[in-house]
Amino acid sequence: MSKIDHSLFSTHGSAQEWASEPCPQCGGKLQLRHGKHGAFLGCASYPACDYLRPLKVIEHDQDVEKVLEGSECPSCGHALAMKKGRFGLFIGCTRFPACRYVADLNEPNAVEPACPACREGQLVARTSRYGKRFYACNRYPGCRFVVNDRPLAEPCPECGYGILVERKGQILCPRKGCGYHR
Repeated sequence: MSKIDHSLFSTHGSAQEWASEPCPQCGGKLQLRHGKHGAFLGCASYPACDYLRPLKVIEHDQDVEKVLEGSECPSCGHALAMKKGRFGLFIGCTRFPACRYVADLNEPNAVEPACPACREGQLVARTSRYGKRFYACNRYPGCRFVVNDRPLAEPCPECGYGILVERKGQILCPRKGCGYHR
């Protein structure tokens, strides 16, 4: 049986610059801690001292994927870029945070069907935080109607439901119990 080399688990050889740094609030020692949002530095004399500092600096919650050549921001005139944010991909100005313009990713000239649940709002395309496309009523939170497939602004010929949806090349009625498809 082989012995475990405990020097592999020691941090003395690769001590960080914060290891000798005192706590700015009380002068105590800083310790590496782990929480649900990752590693951070905390004072060893917690709870008497509540000093915390994240290990990595968070710039922005978005990354520029690709600058769109020939595009122009209508607000400031700078270039637009395809960006990745916490709710998926979007088009925004490259001068963020000075300019907060965000372009609509919906198809241009697309007809937004009326919401079949409340009959007051329109169904608009949204993107979930996982990058999936869905369609919801623009009166949210007053109306919580959601459909995952692209809605069409025509009523079901069998049951009269307000919309039809397109799924994998087929036109279907989204109402449960109605089996209409073409």
